[in-house]
Amino acid sequence: MALIELRKVRKIYNLGEVIVEALRGVDLTIEQGEYVALMGPSGSGKSTLMNTLGCLDRPTSGSYRLAGEEIATMSNDDRARIRNERIGFVFQNFNLLARTSAIENVELPLMYTKRVSEREARKRAIAMLERVGLGNRLDHHPTQLSGGQQQRVAIARALVNNPSILMADEPTGNLDSRTSREIIALFKELNEKSGLTIILVTHDQDVAKHARRIVALRDGLIVADTPNLSQALDALHSTTPTDVENAEEPEKLNVAEAASR
Repeated sequence: MALIELRKVRKIYNLGEVIVEALRGVDLTIEQGEYVALMGPSGSGKSTLMNTLGCLDRPTSGSYRLAGEEIATMSNDDRARIRNERIGFVFQNFNLLARTSAIENVELPLMYTKRVSEREARKRAIAMLERVGLGNRLDHHPTQLSGGQQQRVAIARALVNNPSILMADEPTGNLDSRTSREIIALFKELNEKSGLTIILVTHDQDVAKHARRIVALRDGLIVADTPNLSQALDALHSTTPTDVENAEEPEKLNVAEAASR
């Protein structure tokens, strides 16, 4: 059984008089332990796909099974539980609490589970900060840390619940090139040594080339799924008819139907 299985996933946004079809029938399978980069131009659907995979949003139609569980029909509370138990998130802007120390930022996800005592939460947070090389920065606040250090705190926070999936949205977007290389090296280590499944959105070819699989999106459909970065870029920049133009006409939805899903 695959870790992630998407079948004919569509996502439609109702913007008043305009209906935007962000995903147009996406099929995708990801196995445990893969390292996948999602690439595509603005408006391609990559962020929508990331939000769907991360259980932040659910598809308008289609099936999304995560470790065998159907996510598409889950309630908001159940999807929140899945996020807390199985998925860690890393964002471009770090999203750390400014007046809170590194260790307290990392402890934050453990506050939403009753299974972990305060003592255990502190122990886990320290271990994770040490794992990302910040064992000597436990009590520092974000303003006392460099951009790379802040992102390491964010990664430690994402890992503290021992998730099976780490999702990163432009994780090096606010970092210089040297620090970006350090963060990507950390992702590679987590994937290879711990078997952590990593799914990241990036526009940076230097970041994408370290993934073992590139999924390229254009106009709401996957146009390439390959371990070869050059092939993925060729598919994105191709001027020949894509799968989008050749795809079967999707089922019609009026505004009322789209808004109700």
